[in-house]
Amino acid sequence: MPFRAGVSPGVSTARLLGGVCFALAGALTIGACVRYEKSENPLSPTIAGPLPGVTITAPNTVQPGQNSRIPSDQQPIVLMIDNASTSGPRPLNYKFDVAVDGDFNNLVFTRDGIAPGNGRTNVRLPDALASGRNYFWRARAQDGANTGPYSGVGAFLVFTPVVIGKPVAVAPANSVVTSNAHPQFVIANVTRSGPVGAITYTIELSASSGFSPLVAVWQVGEQPNQTNLNSPTDLPGGTRLYWHVRGSDPSTTGPWSDTQSFKTPDTAPPPTGGGGAPCLSNTPEAIVQCRRSQYGAQPSTSQIVALLRGVAHDLNAAGYPGGPYGILQKTSGSSCNGYSCDIICAGQGSSQRQYDVLIDAGGTSQPTWNGPLSSITPRTCEIVP
Repeated sequence: MPFRAGVSPGVSTARLLGGVCFALAGALTIGACVRYEKSENPLSPTIAGPLPGVTITAPNTVQPGQNSRIPSDQQPIVLMIDNASTSGPRPLNYKFDVAVDGDFNNLVFTRDGIAPGNGRTNVRLPDALASGRNYFWRARAQDGANTGPYSGVGAFLVFTPVVIGKPVAVAPANSVVTSNAHPQFVIANVTRSGPVGAITYTIELSASSGFSPLVAVWQVGEQPNQTNLNSPTDLPGGTRLYWHVRGSDPSTTGPWSDTQSFKTPDTAPPPTGGGGAPCLSNTPEAIVQCRRSQYGAQPSTSQIVALLRGVAHDLNAAGYPGGPYGILQKTSGSSCNGYSCDIICAGQGSSQRQYDVLIDAGGTSQPTWNGPLSSITPRTCEIVP
């Protein structure tokens, strides 16, 4: 037999578990016992495939919370889970998915092999998501061979927030003394961004710079470029007043403007073209005509309001039934400094009535007592003593 190194003629061999042992006989003895053993290290590259009996739990979604609303300017979003657990010896890593549908057919983000954190694992998305839509997300744990179930599906909405800027209280301002007790309030409109709805302005008025107590609170819809509101009521005479304004839409309220102040005149200026003296007559029609005769053919808006007040005053002084009498306030439509230009009102509550005295602004006709009218709105009568 040919000679082989390490083996002499007559060698006998015996196979052992995991290797081969050679027993050598003769004068020249060269022997070796070699053991080949499969590794028990579960991380060894010689082991591939799932380990039997290993269970991996599903992680829990933590952030964003279910049905969260995330402003578009608070991105990129961070996804966070409570870590899963495993009964196997291999360390876990995680896979995150984000999609625009709950079946995850349209993924917008996916990342695999994310190393676990201490108790919780998070990943920051690389880019901002498109605003104005819902998103769905999930995660699962894996150890390189075994894979756990997905977490429950989380959902969140990315939206563009509405931002309403600070308006400017333009007039009356800078402690000006107004020409009358029912000034016009002028507001420079707010800046805005996002899906803003219809803007409404709220004006607060007070004799205190701390706005307590309030003299009045008014609201007015936004007008192009700037918004104006004639004071719906006469303000206290000879009084320093403070006002501020803010804008809002159905979902968002903006900040208050800087505070402005003004002072009302001590007494209302006498109407030009005559007038002012009480009219004592036996009929309402005579009182109306007497007052109307105190003014020219084309009374101004302020004169019309003074005329109406005079009529109401004289009717109350004469004690005519159906009163007390006053003038009708208007918060919409055409008006004379916040009052109807041709209506005297009487009574209060459900018994309130209105009388047309035919003195429309700019009109030339002589007034007549032409009431009652029962369909005038808004039915707000300011009683005149």
